[in-house]
Amino acid sequence: MGVKLLVGAVWLLSWLPFRAVSALGWLLGNLVYLLPTSRRHIGEVNLRLCLPALDEAARARLLRRHFVAIVQMLLEYGYGWFASRERLKRLVRIDGLEHLQALAGRNVILMMPHFTGLDLAGLRVSLETPLVSIYSVQKDPWLDAFFRARRLRFGTGIIFSRRQGTRPTLRALRDGYRLYYLPDQDFGARDSVFVPFFGVPAATIGGLSRMAAATDAAVLPCYPRREADGYTLVIEPALQGFPTDDVTADTARMNAVIERQARGQLHQYFWLHKRFKSRPPGEADFYAK
Repeated sequence: MGVKLLVGAVWLLSWLPFRAVSALGWLLGNLVYLLPTSRRHIGEVNLRLCLPALDEAARARLLRRHFVAIVQMLLEYGYGWFASRERLKRLVRIDGLEHLQALAGRNVILMMPHFTGLDLAGLRVSLETPLVSIYSVQKDPWLDAFFRARRLRFGTGIIFSRRQGTRPTLRALRDGYRLYYLPDQDFGARDSVFVPFFGVPAATIGGLSRMAAATDAAVLPCYPRREADGYTLVIEPALQGFPTDDVTADTARMNAVIERQARGQLHQYFWLHKRFKSRPPGEADFYAK
């Protein structure tokens, strides 16, 4: 019952103007930041590792802004779940759509790192081209079914759970769907390589290189940028000379692209997950208190 009440509250918020939801998110985000939660600890560790040149006060201000951006994103889910096509197009503009359009008839992977706004951006770009994406199954069956229905409500894409592996996704990519791929979380050392991210070795899945090679796909880096009246989804030109036959080098290049994007809007990158949870042999746990 609690989950359904929360969904109802988000539905009510979806009727409000973007700036009003932003203001509410600013208030709640500042309050949540003050709580001594495990997520706050994770964010503090990540920023200390990745941005050592910033002093402690500057990192605290950045983390506060990030909590605001995260809460704003959560309150904005109603737009993705309930807004009309027309309203979604007004809320999420696309800069660089021509890079995608120029690849008509070509297999394409849209490389989307974990920025706030990534769900809205994915739904928005699906109105321009059919998408396939991979999702994590929710523990609550009702919530999982709801999420699936909302993500597929425009009939502009298909989704597969992470449990199904990559074969259905690769088949869809070859069938003309564009893959909306989120490559930058720590899924453990297995099938990962340790490559730098903000100068810190990070266990990173080499899936982008492997899938691009298997399907001869062009890779377009992209990211959402939150602004005062909505988002801009930035689609960058396709990576040249990618992939190569060196998965480790390709994965290091991918992380360098994501780092560049993150440095342009640090408060909008996801700092609250354990990006450096897996460590090379002999290294201690960064997140242990």
